[in-house]
Amino acid sequence: MLMFVVFACYGQITVHGTVLSKTDGEPLVGASVLDSATKEGVATDLDGNFTIVVSEGANLTISYVGFVPQTVLAQAEMTISLEENAAVLDEVVVVGYSTQKKADVTGAITAVNVDDMAKANENNPIKALQGKVPGMNITADGNPSGASTVRIRGIGTLNNNDPLYIIDGVPTKGGMHELNAADIESMQILKDAASASIYGSRAANGVIIITTKKGRDLKINFDASVSASFYNNKMEVLNAEQYGQAMWQAYVNSGQDPNTNALGYRYNWGYDASGYPTLYGVSMSKYLDSANTTPASDTDWFDETTRTGFIQNYNLSISGSSDKLSAFFSLGYYKNLGIIKNTDFDRLSARINTEFKPFGDILTIGEHLTLNRTTEVQAPGGFLQNVLQFNPSLPVYTESGEFAGPVGGYPDRENPVARLERNKDNRYTYWRTFGDAYINLAPFKGFNARTTFGIDYSQKSQRIFTYPITEGTVANSTNGVEAKQEHWMRWMWNLVANYNIDFGKNHFDVLAGVELNREDDTWFSGYKSDFVILNPDYMWPDAGSGTALAYGSGSGYSLVSFFGKANYSFDNRYLLGLTLRRDGSSRFGKENRYATFPSVSLGWRINNEKFMERTATWLNDLKLRASWGQTGNQEISNTARYSIYVPNYGVNENGGQSYGTSYDITGSNGGAILPSGFKRDQIGNDDIKWETTTQYNVGLDFGFLNQRLYGSADWFYKKTSDILVLMQGIAAMGEGSSQWINAGEMENRGFEFSLGYRNTTSYGLRYEITGNISTYDNKITKLPATVAANGTFGGNGVESVIGHPMGAQVGYVADGIFRSQEEVDNHAVQSGAAPGRIRWRDLNNDGYITEADQQWIYNPVPDFSYGINIYLQYKSFDFTMFWQGVQGVDVISDLKKETDLWSGLNIGFLNKGVRLLDAWTPQNPDSTIPALARDDANNEKRVSTYFVEDGSFLKLRNIQFGYTFPESITRKIKMQKLRLYVSAQNLLTIKSKNFTGVDPENANYGYPIPVNLTFGLNVTF
Repeated sequence: MLMFVVFACYGQITVHGTVLSKTDGEPLVGASVLDSATKEGVATDLDGNFTIVVSEGANLTISYVGFVPQTVLAQAEMTISLEENAAVLDEVVVVGYSTQKKADVTGAITAVNVDDMAKANENNPIKALQGKVPGMNITADGNPSGASTVRIRGIGTLNNNDPLYIIDGVPTKGGMHELNAADIESMQILKDAASASIYGSRAANGVIIITTKKGRDLKINFDASVSASFYNNKMEVLNAEQYGQAMWQAYVNSGQDPNTNALGYRYNWGYDASGYPTLYGVSMSKYLDSANTTPASDTDWFDETTRTGFIQNYNLSISGSSDKLSAFFSLGYYKNLGIIKNTDFDRLSARINTEFKPFGDILTIGEHLTLNRTTEVQAPGGFLQNVLQFNPSLPVYTESGEFAGPVGGYPDRENPVARLERNKDNRYTYWRTFGDAYINLAPFKGFNARTTFGIDYSQKSQRIFTYPITEGTVANSTNGVEAKQEHWMRWMWNLVANYNIDFGKNHFDVLAGVELNREDDTWFSGYKSDFVILNPDYMWPDAGSGTALAYGSGSGYSLVSFFGKANYSFDNRYLLGLTLRRDGSSRFGKENRYATFPSVSLGWRINNEKFMERTATWLNDLKLRASWGQTGNQEISNTARYSIYVPNYGVNENGGQSYGTSYDITGSNGGAILPSGFKRDQIGNDDIKWETTTQYNVGLDFGFLNQRLYGSADWFYKKTSDILVLMQGIAAMGEGSSQWINAGEMENRGFEFSLGYRNTTSYGLRYEITGNISTYDNKITKLPATVAANGTFGGNGVESVIGHPMGAQVGYVADGIFRSQEEVDNHAVQSGAAPGRIRWRDLNNDGYITEADQQWIYNPVPDFSYGINIYLQYKSFDFTMFWQGVQGVDVISDLKKETDLWSGLNIGFLNKGVRLLDAWTPQNPDSTIPALARDDANNEKRVSTYFVEDGSFLKLRNIQFGYTFPESITRKIKMQKLRLYVSAQNLLTIKSKNFTGVDPENANYGYPIPVNLTFGLNVTF
């Protein structure tokens, strides 16, 4: 036994130590002490002391939040002093055309945690930020491409609301799902005008700055993951028997004989002792058609058209550097087989970033270049609605193996499975080359000049096939193909000079530059019909013999910009920022081509004041910020200021389709043939000018306990004026009367707050909890009277949208269900009123339900949005959990028209949801679902509060568990790092009891958002 103990202790030492703060000599409680090889560790006690047993010659890594980690050789007795990590506050963030210490930033800027973003396992790096940036709202469905819509601080215009993206200094407006998230080094969100105005006319909707990785120490990384995707829930629709039951109820409620239906259902029914209709049995003929080829079935069309999806994601990168040369190279492959059959997204990406310094830092030559190829097959338009509505009694195939279709009185709809089969070849291919080359000159301290040329070229090609259809009564003999190509060419050049200098306690940083941007877009399409061989390899326009059509157009615009920025800091306490940009755009006339966008911002680092010295031990950062600035928006059509004429070819008055009269080219009317010529489609307006967004921002940044507790708060107000509105009028004969004018105003105001806490417990558990919450109000404050009340803005011709948010809706107020004839008699006069029908509220108390009984019923702006992230690490294990929520948002549920109404929308006997089975009947008078009927005398499909529901939700957006192998193992297999993980996305959704649909985030017919289960690994050599 003694020999065993001696052997076990051989080569080990017991270390007794103390960890102190080098600044004040105070003990650091809960500091982490780890064996660098085994990752076994302990934490310091209340006096900063620790004891650990390690092998002789082992290295210990000591770390503490807010301090610089140290790695030291283990000794029997040790005292380790850690330095405060000034980098926490001196962290550099990328701002417009330059970088700046985070502590000196006076605008509203959020720096994204790229590591957290990577854990989301999203194809689109922007979609991975859902709920993580206060004030930024991201919406997306479950489309395999991951395309998303981004709104920063709400909607600011009636036109394009997309933010500006800057990738390695090159501007672009979208396509982020084509960017490989594994290539991203850092990301900043510029939210207020003070930080974004340096980008002038394109920054009104905010700016997202993305910097990709550079070459560093020699390192090879390989990441791989595979995921299974599936529905967590779906809308329950009627099966064949339930459909028959619902149809029987609709017939008897309408006073009609249900056995006269055209679908072949037969009913055994009668009346009970109380005189109520009672169904005893439902049956169908064996075949639905007279030819006995289409058997009666019970088809779940949702199951027939969906599958378990499969995602693969692989990334390889190589990084290296020397004194003069650095390089980063990456390859990425991503493939998502969507949960709807025959839909998929495929991306192949390559990147190379290099930098050469032939004379040290005096001269730097570099480039960033990426090449992406993406392909996708999207679901056909309106497909999910088609699936949910297709009748369950129809089979997928006839008995001869062909696709079945509607027969007799069935709805004139295509077989959903057949639609997917015909759609599978409609794949698009998208090539994108994006990058820049630059030269940076730094001849003396504090000065550098940089010139950059960037390019963003994209090409999209697609063939859309039309195949003959013979499915029951649905028949179309046409076959053809449309071949399309689109090209986008954008280039930019800029020259930027920067100088910074210190005079005692004064620090100056001045920047000036000039930039040119050009964009050209072209597209063309050719169509041909009548192919002998119906095969994609053969079906090119040249091979067709029938109708030939050709289309195409192109446009472009230029932008020239001059800009400057000055930042001043006194004694690291008082901060001032000034920005000025002047843009000129060819989208506007000569008199309004140029606009100037200024901003000013102030900052006060209160914690550095002398009267705050006593707080220095626990208060590390307290900065008050305030800013004012203006940005612009010119995201309208390149041809908005021009009069537009379109060709109009005369056709036969009686048999052809006329596009209206035109300017006569020949000077004579050929009788039955209308004259060919041109008609005006748009009236020009050379006086249109920039939309201007003025924004105020007040913010507070804070950090306590060596940045263990940290956060920020911002209040903002922004007003967009001179919003461009496309006015529509009554056209004169042959004249289009639409015209762009500056005539609108819109306001947004809101509040954003983020808070985080990080620490290490006495037993070695590291944790960090972060959360954010944001809210905003939006309202339109000015529009032409003829526009403010029309349906485009949710009005009804009477109620004005002024004072209401963009997207608001006017409608009727549903006031329950009439439960008896007495209630009908005592109510206002309402056309179609009857027991079991929806009761509309008489808002003006005039005794009649008319269009005047409408009010604003729908507000798409949530009360607030929030996100909570939890990170834990213990030894080699790590755990992440992220929740995202939206509270108090209205959704208009179109699905409810499918689940609750038989009439109105059931022309042709479309399928419905199972909620119909609980509709009102005399035996079920307390139901909140209106009675089934074959007509819609009460017009229950009208816009009303019946379809407005609470869309609040809380989603477990991501949960991940990982294990990193100790160095003692990875060294043996020649690896620096090996980590395995499992994760799940969208695993749980908590929604309002008021919501009757499936997913409040995707309330209607969008591509369903799936649950993803992922297994992955990260390897570093």
